[in-house]
Amino acid sequence: MLKSRLAAPYVALAAPILLYGGALVSQYGFGLHPCEMCYWQRWPHQAAILLAAFALLMRRNDAVMRTFTLLAAIAIAISGAIGIFHAGVEYGFWEGVTTCATGGGGPVSLDAIMNAPLIRCDTAQWTLFGISLAGFNAIFSLGAAAFVLTLLRRKTTSAT
Repeated sequence: MLKSRLAAPYVALAAPILLYGGALVSQYGFGLHPCEMCYWQRWPHQAAILLAAFALLMRRNDAVMRTFTLLAAIAIAISGAIGIFHAGVEYGFWEGVTTCATGGGGPVSLDAIMNAPLIRCDTAQWTLFGISLAGFNAIFSLGAAAFVLTLLRRKTTSAT
């Protein structure tokens, strides 16, 4: 599979699906509400999913497939870069650019506003080995983007 010319677009599709899925599981399964910068990290993953899916749909045209796979890798890397910035805010290396508080979505009412969780971007809600979720997103996103780019550069077989 990794020698196939489709390896890069498949990895470019799988990585953001897994990372975005992990964000949704942590939000809805474990109650870790996202802050504003958490949402910023999700948008490039959503774009990468669409770009990689389009790359796979265009697999008959190698140049188009490779172009959209490259764009997906760039989107994944952008999420990683935002993750670095967010982790730096959480660790106090630099200041965030917003007030970094957000509430949950849904109908807006006084009760909803008063009961909405206030989530700050400068405080990690969860860490493992001292690495926050933003830090893990940075590590995995940048690693996945580098892997996709490596796969794109390799000479591949004609297998599909």
